[in-house]
Formats: sequence, structure tokens, C-alpha cells
Amino acid sequence: MIQGLHHIGIAVKSLDEALPHYTEGLGLHLDGVDEVPTERVRVAVLKAGSTRIELLEPTSEDSPIAKFMAKRGPGVHHLAFHTDDCGGQIKILADAGAPLLDSEPRPGAHDCKVAFVHPKYLGGVLAELVEDPHS
Repeated sequence: MIQGLHHIGIAVKSLDEALPHYTEGLGLHLDGVDEVPTERVRVAVLKAGSTRIELLEPTSEDSPIAKFMAKRGPGVHHLAFHTDDCGGQIKILADAGAPLLDSEPRPGAHDCKVAFVHPKYLGGVLAELVEDPHS
């Protein structure tokens, strides 16, 4: 049910500070900025050819991204995998014994349904499942 890599999530302190490095320096196209209030994060979507990169800026000190950066600093936060059925993929992973951070899909940026898999399952890599109605 995994269709490919959906995006790479990168934690940043500030979108305003980080974006010029990606757009002006690397020449990537900014597709848009969205806020996910439930996750307390602003998300900037960039395109590098067919690869999608999401810059993640915390909007509060208690957001998951702020907590991540307090421990590890800014940098790669997660790999997101595209699936056509987030709920079904959660069930497959649960049946395989994967430690899940979400037992049901939740709202993500750009009207996507998302769920996270604990980093223990993939050797220290946080994985996100993304059901994207736009792809």
C-alpha cells in the first residue's frame, strides 16, 4: 500500500530564515505555506523536481517540532510515505507489531490524512504515513 516517498520533513527554527536558503540558494520552488494548528506547526512545501521537502516551524514551545529541536537541533525530522489508505496501512503495521504513535489517521497539512510510526520501528527514523487527496 506504500506508493513511494511523499516528502522529507525538516525541522527549522524559522521559515523566514530558512526559506531563502532553499529558494534563492538552491533554487527550489515554494509551493505554499500552511499551518496545522493541532500540531502547532507551520509547514512550507518546496519542490526539488519531483521530490517534495517540507520545512517545519514550531508555533509554540510545546509542539512536537519544538521538542524535537530541543533534543536534537534543527535538521531532518522524518520521512513521509505516500499511501492510498492511511487507516489500512496503520492496521498492517499494527498487525506487524510496529509501535505506532497514531492508531487512527489525523489531519495533516494540505488536507492530508497522516499517522506516525515510532522511530524504534525503522532503526531510529520517524516515519509518517500520508494519504494525500491531491495526488
